Amino acid sequence: MADFGGGDLDAFRGEVRAWVEANFPASLKGRPNPMMREERSKPTEDQEAWRKAVGAKGWGTPTWPAEYGGGGLSAAEGRVIQQEFGRAGAYNPIGGMGVMMFGPTLLEYGTEDQKKEHIPAICRGDIQWCQGFSEPGAGSDLAALQTRAEDKGDHYLINGQKIWTSGAQYADWCFCLVRTDTSKKHEGISFVLFTMHQPGVEVRPIKLIAGNSPFCETFLTNARAEKKDLVGPLNGGWTIAKRLLQHERSGLSGAGGGGGFGGAKPLPKLAKDYVGTDEAGRLADLDLRTRVIMNEIDGRAFQQTAVRAMMEAKGNSGPSAATSIMKNAGTRWMQDKAELTLEIMGHQGLGWEGDAFNADELTAVRSWLGGKATTIYGGSQEVQNNIISKRILGLPDHTQNN
Repeated sequence: MADFGGGDLDAFRGEVRAWVEANFPASLKGRPNPMMREERSKPTEDQEAWRKAVGAKGWGTPTWPAEYGGGGLSAAEGRVIQQEFGRAGAYNPIGGMGVMMFGPTLLEYGTEDQKKEHIPAICRGDIQWCQGFSEPGAGSDLAALQTRAEDKGDHYLINGQKIWTSGAQYADWCFCLVRTDTSKKHEGISFVLFTMHQPGVEVRPIKLIAGNSPFCETFLTNARAEKKDLVGPLNGGWTIAKRLLQHERSGLSGAGGGGGFGGAKPLPKLAKDYVGTDEAGRLADLDLRTRVIMNEIDGRAFQQTAVRAMMEAKGNSGPSAATSIMKNAGTRWMQDKAELTLEIMGHQGLGWEGDAFNADELTAVRSWLGGKATTIYGGSQEVQNNIISKRILGLPDHTQNN
């Protein structure tokens, strides 16, 4: 690829636009990334062709190092790709936990061999990852986890249970926190990788109120992790986990840029379609008009702040505790938007099945229900508020006085 340094983004934009026009299948225009859906089906030929094309360019992970399969581009060039995908109604087909959480963490903490083994497959979208962190007795207090990894010489045997393992039923590999020292809490945890396609790994999807199964229980019985797949030092997993959670919160807030481009109809257009307009072409309901405008303002302000946070994070070698602010703000904004969407649709936004409701209406109610979890997973609002108070505002830790 040509060097587009020196601010010559116009030439680069032209190249991206021409490439997207030549490679993006028209059948996928305006459709979300199927790999980001909670319920997945076998990809179509067009979906596979688009994934392979973007993966081969490294444009699904545009700012990751080219030597590992990324685009090797600047943040500004990465934004151009995102903008041109959006212009064409195209989604980024390279996503999931490998891009949002594990990949950036491995680039920072992994060995050269680990990066060469795992990062290129993530950049191509060939491998899907899941996260083995939470346990039935270790949710908010994650460091209380009890899943054990026993040293067997050239490998570890893992026994225990994980819960809320998002996408485990589709995953090829898992990045997992395990206990390797029972005498210490935080300092007795290690970060290991293992394949999900082995005996001793049992996945049970958990069906939620929204009618889908994005989360799973995962049971590990003598599951095997190779010694080469220990990331970081033995008993040093807690430090890596904290960094990974910063990446996760950045992605959940929408600041990670890993989601699909294109997507749902904008609220103003949706409201005009369902509620109607006045003689001036404005949304007829003045109160609803005001609340839609405020949500649009909140969304644009958040997105601009997210871009600034990403730029600062890149200069500081990764995300900071500020991701907790972005996670809280982003998830609240998206929940408010879901509430407004249902209000706009009226009784049509409460349908569950049947020919009386179109696909957008059925998706809206499920998204509204599923979105309730966003202020819980990745660290609840309360957990984020504690992080903000201690690490950003410098407030005293009240638990130290008890």
